[in-house]
Amino acid sequence: MTTARIDSEAQTLVIAGSGARPASAVLTGARARVSAKLTGGGRTWKATFPLRVARWGGTALPLPAGEYAIEIAGADLGGLQVEPVLMPTLRLAVTGAVATVAPPLDPVYETVEGQRTLEQRYASQIGAGENAVFFESFYGQTSGCNPRAIDRVLAERAPSVTRYWAVTDLSVEIPDGAIAVVEGSPEWWRARAESRMLIVNDWLRRRFVRKPGQHVLQTWHGTPLKRLALHRPGFDPRRMAAVVKESRRWDALLAQNTYAARVLKKAYAFFGRPIWTDGYPRNDLLASGDPAPIRAQLGIGPDERVLLYAPTWRDDRSEMVDFVDPEELAARTDSVVLVRGHSRTLRPGRDRAGSRVIDVTGYPETARLLLIADALITDYSSVMFDFSVTGRPMYFLVPDLEHYRGELRGFYFDLAQRAPGPLVRTQDELIAALNDDEGPAAYAEHYAAWTVQFNRLDDGSAADRVVSRILDLGWLTA
Repeated sequence: MTTARIDSEAQTLVIAGSGARPASAVLTGARARVSAKLTGGGRTWKATFPLRVARWGGTALPLPAGEYAIEIAGADLGGLQVEPVLMPTLRLAVTGAVATVAPPLDPVYETVEGQRTLEQRYASQIGAGENAVFFESFYGQTSGCNPRAIDRVLAERAPSVTRYWAVTDLSVEIPDGAIAVVEGSPEWWRARAESRMLIVNDWLRRRFVRKPGQHVLQTWHGTPLKRLALHRPGFDPRRMAAVVKESRRWDALLAQNTYAARVLKKAYAFFGRPIWTDGYPRNDLLASGDPAPIRAQLGIGPDERVLLYAPTWRDDRSEMVDFVDPEELAARTDSVVLVRGHSRTLRPGRDRAGSRVIDVTGYPETARLLLIADALITDYSSVMFDFSVTGRPMYFLVPDLEHYRGELRGFYFDLAQRAPGPLVRTQDELIAALNDDEGPAAYAEHYAAWTVQFNRLDDGSAADRVVSRILDLGWLTA
């Protein structure tokens, strides 16, 4: 007979059975995997699974929310049943060979009535009395991008400011000294109401009510190639109304360059309020960062060639595109391949694996990956405007160019005419381009013009300029 129990104090799942000790026992989820400590043997055995995991060489954090297959060699797991147990770091239940991890929310707050009560309480709060910032990056799925870079400087220059980070669950790494608030929890609603400032890189969502004295900085998350918001193909009155309603919530909008400022202003009907054209804080690291510790953390040697594959998402599919076989790419280019899916593919997708392949879709900061990459492979992602700060080669794998440009989104300019690297259609073409040492020289003129237009302000001091604006305006007190 096999049994299961949850040890809340030790933060472990314990499964026990009779007979010889199994050869292996693992919990396997879409974005994380942990092995059990196996003890006993002969008549009985025990598998103790930690409910924390260290990913990419970082600190051990609670398992990401989702379903995990319980795999214990030779054990019959069909009868396992453990009702949900709420712990400080997560909620866990077991049904048969599946363990379900959820954020550490009291179930009462997940009901329609529970959330309505919290929303009503939030709407009635006067709020904005705390010298604090409520940060959110990609709807709480990560703690990176421009908000994290601003957090880094704000912590140095205004240490008295409290820094809250909205997270979907506690597997999301947050900056040192910050406070994680799980989305939908009473703490999340309170911090959102009482912080004097919100710094976000996407829509605010849910029910947002501006409190007296509260300010919102929208940093956005990239210089756009693909059409956004009001510029997307097709006339949709509901989308238009939603865009205008959302942009009216922002007090200031951050742009990487003057081109992005013009596009974002029109795409979001952001008229009559300031656009801060200060460069992108998330790119400060590219101007001054040290790649050595990041490579070491990921287990990459100092002399190994690193290729970063970072495609954008597609409106007509939920998971990351599969135009690349990363293991073959690694083998045929003698490289380590980092696979970085878009934030919108984080939940529906699964990590890719293989020899000399590291899936970094859930890695907290894209800039750290750009810093260690010897070359970037992308398609229509705004990451192209960030990586060009490094001056290293870029390659554009675009087998669906006509479909994406003509039917899904459309572009603001002709990528084929201005790209600072080759556009290729197949993996074979990509590998040939990557193995051509003379190839990048052919795009030197395009690359130089590109950086002049898009990276003039990415000088390593963008976050400092943004924080100076915030403090000078009195939105926060140092």
